[in-house]
Amino acid sequence: MRPVSLVRVAAEAEGVRLRAMATRIVVHAVYAAVALVFLLCALGFAHVAAWYAISNRAGLTPLATAGVLGGIDLLIAIILGLMARRSTPSRVEREALQVRREAVANLRNAVNVTQVALPLLRFALPLARRRRRRRRL
Repeated sequence: MRPVSLVRVAAEAEGVRLRAMATRIVVHAVYAAVALVFLLCALGFAHVAAWYAISNRAGLTPLATAGVLGGIDLLIAIILGLMARRSTPSRVEREALQVRREAVANLRNAVNVTQVALPLLRFALPLARRRRRRRRL
């Protein structure tokens, strides 16, 4: 392939990869925002219910009840934080990255061939012109 084509292929592959990555990030952010709203509402109701259940059934003081609820909240926050942190590239992103890498590698090979071919052409063209002139005479 020609170097210009390889650059174009590499740029298109990078564009596909970046669009897929941006889409994935936006989708994850929307899911996280919606989940956060529902989580806050559920936590509010769960706190009221848990506070009532702990203080009535276990007979704990308000301070102990707050400690139990705080520990549960911390555990939930840790689990959700670990889940939100997990984000791996999609198949499309990995394939586009591979295409870009191959195009760039081929570009390097094409540039190397071009760098070798140009001096040879500079040497060969004047020789070919001389032969043509001699044949005409």
